[in-house]
Amino acid sequence: MVCKITFTKQVRRREAAYTLVETSVGMGLVVVLILAVVSFSLYSARSFAGLGNYVDLETSSQKALDTMTRDIRQTRCLEQIKPNELVFRDWDGKTLSFRYAPEQKTLLREKDGAIQVLLSECDFLVFSNYQRNPYYAQYEQYPVTTAATNTKLISVSWLCSRKITGTRLNTESVQTAKIVIRNQ
Repeated sequence: MVCKITFTKQVRRREAAYTLVETSVGMGLVVVLILAVVSFSLYSARSFAGLGNYVDLETSSQKALDTMTRDIRQTRCLEQIKPNELVFRDWDGKTLSFRYAPEQKTLLREKDGAIQVLLSECDFLVFSNYQRNPYYAQYEQYPVTTAATNTKLISVSWLCSRKITGTRLNTESVQTAKIVIRNQ
């Protein structure tokens, strides 16, 4: 008995599997795609962290400014001013002070021996005092000659920043306020 196969399908060598060149090109494209997705994810995460940090800095600055404004407006007079410190006679006759510690990068409020940190990570802070009356046809105030008798206006400016991933990446804008002493 003779068996003869009448139909045979010949498998060509090219259809059997991928070649090394095709595999290498495919893997290269996959690696480039994965790198693009990872780098975009890292960039997005860093941007979101920066935005969150900026909002946190702005919120803490606003709270510090609100506290300082409330307290300074209620004081009787400015007793002493130094480059990094303001000392007031408060509405109740007690001493109220605001002090900037550049080594610790903090702004401190002190009353009755209780110290409160108003700002942390503050890189720069400046206090100035003025008379209330402005220059003629300008919006700037006259500087004072003696702190206790002539000061009607306190100016404060600061700049805060924080580190993100080990570098100082995020800085808020300079906060500046002029606060009038109302009880004087």
